[in-house]
Amino acid sequence: MGIFSRLADIINANLATLLDRAEDPEKMIRLMIQEMEDTLVEVRATAAKAIADKKEVRRSLERLGAAQGEWQRKAELALARGRDDLAKGALMEKARLAETAAALAHERSLLDDALAHHDEDVRKLESKLREAKAKQKAMLARGEAVGARLKTRRQLHDKRIDDAFARFAQMERRLDAAEGEVESYDLGRTKTLSEEIAELEAEATIEDELARLKARLAKPGDDEGRRR
Repeated sequence: MGIFSRLADIINANLATLLDRAEDPEKMIRLMIQEMEDTLVEVRATAAKAIADKKEVRRSLERLGAAQGEWQRKAELALARGRDDLAKGALMEKARLAETAAALAHERSLLDDALAHHDEDVRKLESKLREAKAKQKAMLARGEAVGARLKTRRQLHDKRIDDAFARFAQMERRLDAAEGEVESYDLGRTKTLSEEIAELEAEATIEDELARLKARLAKPGDDEGRRR
């Protein structure tokens, strides 16, 4: 048996209350939706049969109406020919058809009432189904959001991340130690003869180039003095 046993149970159900009481709301809402969709199919099938029956009754009433008109014509013909007995028989047949037509008209009225109820039931059931699907969508969205947040929190509290950062710090300390060892070799160290001569050569090269630059800039002024 499903979540609901009758159509009225679905229509009158408070879905929020049912979900609050459920141990597994997500599973509960799936079962609700399945039950509603199955019930909706059944209600529509019943309504379709009622519509078909109503059409058949309408055709039968049309045939009965035509038959009654024919027996009326026959009764009038018999009376015109002085055959009261035949006229009476024709009118009896007409009355019998009228009784059948009255019964069918009552059946059509019942079918109209049933279809009106089916229409109302379908509208209410579709409304409940939309409500259930909306709740399911909201629950899925909340579940995804909670899952993402939980995954993030787990990563933030994952000991492996702390271990990785600890290894990074340890590697940085090793690099600092290595750089310090390299720099320590330069402490208290005097320059060699070759290094001092190389520095003098570099200074001499710069001074020679500076002198050439000064001389080149001074030439235009000297030419102007000689012309005067």
